[in-house]
Amino acid sequence: MSGRLRILVAGRIGVTPDQGGAAWAVLQYVLGFARLGHRVDFVEVLPAGSDPTRATAAIGEALGSVGLGDRWALGVAGTTGWTGPSAAVARRGPWDVLIDLSGSLGPGALADRCARRCYVDLDPGFTQAWEAQGVGDLGLDGHTHFATVGPSIGSPDCPVPTGGRAWIPLLPPVVLDAWTPADGVTWPAFTTVANWRSYGSAEWGGVTYGQRAHSFRPLAGLPGRSPVALRPALAIDPGETDDLALLDGAGWELLDPARLAATPASYRDFVRGSLGELSVAKSGYVAGRAGWFSDRSACYLAAGRPVVAQDTGFARHLPVGEGLVAFDDLDSAVAGLEAVVADLPRHRAAARAVAAEHLDSDRVLSGLLDAVGAGRG
Repeated sequence: MSGRLRILVAGRIGVTPDQGGAAWAVLQYVLGFARLGHRVDFVEVLPAGSDPTRATAAIGEALGSVGLGDRWALGVAGTTGWTGPSAAVARRGPWDVLIDLSGSLGPGALADRCARRCYVDLDPGFTQAWEAQGVGDLGLDGHTHFATVGPSIGSPDCPVPTGGRAWIPLLPPVVLDAWTPADGVTWPAFTTVANWRSYGSAEWGGVTYGQRAHSFRPLAGLPGRSPVALRPALAIDPGETDDLALLDGAGWELLDPARLAATPASYRDFVRGSLGELSVAKSGYVAGRAGWFSDRSACYLAAGRPVVAQDTGFARHLPVGEGLVAFDDLDSAVAGLEAVVADLPRHRAAARAVAAEHLDSDRVLSGLLDAVGAGRG
């Protein structure tokens, strides 16, 4: 297959209307495929009974912000209708390729109109452990190909079960032109945008796939030893009183992601205006050693902002040491921050270079199309 393809991207933007980072995780694919010259449509299916009002506004804003405001349709599970500029397209199809992010499309919605149907796993370790446990419907059925941002899954030293699938290894794509480095710094600190908890933990084969809370606690003392201010935009429930007291007492300067990163535009401004990123991974990503690397950290790198990230095994797939520094524990996190702050100009240039050489959406998404047999040939 070659030439201009018709690509359907299914994902979640409207269901989390106040999370600019979640929107960008989807936009990298929609905008990235469009930049390659393909005809791209985005669809989202809300849970049954949902009111689509806020979702409609969120999707329109997100796609409009990247010049693709006429390329989307919204449905509600249990109904057959579609709304949005691409509603007529959604009703008829077909498409050459479906890129189904985390199985969000749901069974039978439009998949039968796509010759190649690729499930893209964005939660490596959790997805596979849940499937092995038989937990719920993960949306895996009905696909012809399976890709994962856990590129080490299937390797002998990775404990994540494969479910008998040959997972296509994938790094998070980033559209470089959308993340040009800013001249100034609005937030003179190492920041991030994250959830304290996202969803339930999982366990399989003696490995526990836990949440970011479980990784953060052993690093609680980091602000007292860091050479730079640490200001994470952290979504944490006010009911987590013990953890909030722990973070406050240790000197973490928590920011509100709902105020600073609720839209794609404000999220991008926050990332580009930061000094760099301190990325604490979910403990499941650390334990799974699948090589997961955050789509958020990809944005920081593309914006020329150095990343000091908790190691998940990603050093097998990305160069570390300049621009991107991995750490395992409190001491190595301190050392990583000290090394980056000691020579920020060098690490800024290196950060952008890592993104350009390894995470550029042109490269990553072309490779994905080749892997599912839909490349240009």
